[in-house]
Amino acid sequence: MNSERHTLARAASSLADARSRQATSRVADDVLLDAARRCVLAVGVRRTTLAEIARTAKVSRMTLYRRFPDVRSILAALMTREFGVLLQGVNAEAEAAPTARERLVDSAVAAIRALAADPLMRTVLDVDAELVLPYVVQRLGATQRFAEQVIEALLAQGRADGSIREGEPKAQARSLLLVVQSFAFSLRPATTDVDEELLLGELRRLLDAALRPGAAS
Repeated sequence: MNSERHTLARAASSLADARSRQATSRVADDVLLDAARRCVLAVGVRRTTLAEIARTAKVSRMTLYRRFPDVRSILAALMTREFGVLLQGVNAEAEAAPTARERLVDSAVAAIRALAADPLMRTVLDVDAELVLPYVVQRLGATQRFAEQVIEALLAQGRADGSIREGEPKAQARSLLLVVQSFAFSLRPATTDVDEELLLGELRRLLDAALRPGAAS
């Protein structure tokens, strides 16, 4: 009799675990990331908690914990999604340019504009700017790696169509990434006493001149 009870208890426990896993899998990542985004925009990164994200997403804490064990992991996924979509969008908008060099320059300038205007980026820089520091002085994040891949692809296209000078591909891409991200992080303070259009115009000329065949290497 005890054996039967134990068997039933194990079966009930396994069924409960299966149902819990199914419930978790039915909640799309985007639902959780959308909730995280609303929380960050409302209170900033440091004041956002997993409990608040779960309440906003209308899911149990365990559902969220199984997918994202801490706030850092869900915020990293959120940033990767948000800025990845943004970069894909500006890259698509630049597709009409006739050469890869022009597409790269256009997409770089458009990305800086879009990032400067993005509510999530503005909230992070305004409220929790110190969280960006590790991605400037310690390591490259997933979004930076993605941006670098986009740059590498455009550089390869430009070398193929003759619009971009030859160079070591990795060094070229990394250098461009560093220039673009410095503008993305600093555009707002940099334009307090310099016209934004004039500043971005100078960036456009700087990038074009550096990439044009015949430029000093």
